[in-house]
Amino acid sequence: MKNLLVTGYRAHELGIYNNKHHGIPFIRQAIINRLLPLLDEGLEWVITPGQYGVDLWACEAALQLKEEYPHLKCSIITAFSHPEEQWNEEKQAYYRDLVRQLDYYGSVSKEGYQGRWQFTARDELLLRKTDGILLVYDEEAGEASPKYMKERALKKQAQDGYLYFQIGPDEIQAVAEEEQLREEFYDG
Repeated sequence: MKNLLVTGYRAHELGIYNNKHHGIPFIRQAIINRLLPLLDEGLEWVITPGQYGVDLWACEAALQLKEEYPHLKCSIITAFSHPEEQWNEEKQAYYRDLVRQLDYYGSVSKEGYQGRWQFTARDELLLRKTDGILLVYDEEAGEASPKYMKERALKKQAQDGYLYFQIGPDEIQAVAEEEQLREEFYDG
């Protein structure tokens, strides 16, 4: 696998409204843990839709991994141009700083938001240009935006062997518990 789509929850779906939330590092580390074996198998690109939440934390994870894996590239492909314009100033600054560090940034539609079709076109492009998906999602928590990407990815998997990986809450909780044990070890 050379190109991996990484996506999942929007931040607000997880009750996260800024980058200071204590759960973000655990989600980011869970993504890193899943990317490491894929890097050893030849992963070259991490590609996200760039929405505020898992998409951007995955970009942070990829950028962090570039220090050890300089061949890794990271990309955001949005549904429409300047999606961050509706966000508050803090989120806009964070997003624009992250975009400056990417290897590629593009939009499916060069216009601003016009309709749902832009998201559909983006998702079709992302699924077509990647070999697999890493989805941060918990279907037991109720329906949320990742549900639709999961359905499309599983359909593509059945049709042509598209790879599907999922990070659920147990995996993120395990990362949090590991970190807590590490802190207790070093503090004690």
